Parts: sequence; structure tokens; C-alpha cells
Amino acid sequence: MRTLHRLLIAFAILLPLPAQAADRLITVTGQAEVAAAPDNASIRIGVTSRAKTAREASEANAKQMTAVMGAIKGDGIAERDMQTSRLSLQPQYDTSKDGAARLLGFRATNQLTVKMRDIGRLPDILDHAIAAGANEMSGIEFEVSNQSKLLDKARAEAIEDAHRKAELYAQAAGAKLGPVAAITEEGASVPHPVPALRAAAVPIARGDQTLQAVVSVSYELAH
Repeated sequence: MRTLHRLLIAFAILLPLPAQAADRLITVTGQAEVAAAPDNASIRIGVTSRAKTAREASEANAKQMTAVMGAIKGDGIAERDMQTSRLSLQPQYDTSKDGAARLLGFRATNQLTVKMRDIGRLPDILDHAIAAGANEMSGIEFEVSNQSKLLDKARAEAIEDAHRKAELYAQAAGAKLGPVAAITEEGASVPHPVPALRAAAVPIARGDQTLQAVVSVSYELAH
């Protein structure tokens, strides 16, 4: 009898849960967007120098880059916000004629990634860097420093959007909305716009960034 009793208990545990609970669920998707003006920016600023010898190209590049870094520091950019992102020295050949390629000289490139915490001063800083000798700029990216708080706001609003939709569906179906059964975050996105730059009187259009949150919420339907 004890063995039979244990088998009956084990069989009861293995039985699936009633399908009625799963049948009385409603799942909706909620989404929300929060727009914010960027307050940080990162940009790559560089110097490319050409000369007949590798040494001449390297020395000219180092001198010019030192002047650029001095101008950037003079505008209040801390050393911790400057990082070398590219450093190269390459031979340059003339391949336009038949036969062996002819060595023309060398090209030295030094590129910095600079983080700017005051976007209002960005045009002046770029203009000063160009005046000091910077002849390469690329990859500007704007960032919102308090992204976590803004995304949390979007998440809360996405939940509200999901609840509104669920209430609408439940009422239309003649049911009442019960407690939340499950929440799944489908995604959160932060785009990075890249505006154009010109070499003089640099125009900056930072615009707004849109942070988006999408959630999937399942509710129980009450009798």
C-alpha cells in the first residue's frame, strides 16, 4: 500500500497544470519613447603628414599633433578625455607606370578620440584644433549622459501603454483585467546621430536623441 501511495503522489506531481489559467491570459506589447538633447560628444581628430623619408614624416606629424593637442588642452579638455585611437606610418608608392612601383615618400597619421563634456563649446574647440593643424576629422557621436534614468522613464511609460491596451482588449471582450502574470523587455534603443563637419566655422547640429523601450506584458483575465 505504501508503494502504491508513493506512486499516486508521484503521478499527481507529474500531471500538467490546468490549461484554464493559460487560456485566460492576455499578452500585449507596450512601447514608449523619450527624447533628450545630448550633453556629451566624442570626435576623432587627427593629423596626416607626408614627407620623403619616414623620419621626416614622423617628426612633422609629431610637431603638428603636439600643437593640436595643446590647443585642445587649452580649451579645457582634460587629458583623461583624450585617447590615441590610430597611429600609423606607411610608405607611399607610384603605381601609375608600368614596371616596379616607385617609392614617393611616407605618410604618418596620428588620430585622437576626444570626449567633450560641454557641447556648447564644441564648435570653438574644433575650430581651434583645425587652426592648430588638424586636417582629419571623423566619427562624431553625441551622447546623453543620463541614459539610464531616461530609459527607466521610457520603461515605466511602456508598462502604462501595455496596461492601457490590455484594459481596452479586456473590456471589448467582456472580461476584467487581473494581475500581471509576466513582463518581458523586448528591447531598448539609443541611436547616435552623426552630423556633417566643415573645415572652417564648424557647424554643429546635435538635435535630439530618441530613447525607446518596448515591453511584452501578460495579464490574467478575471471572471
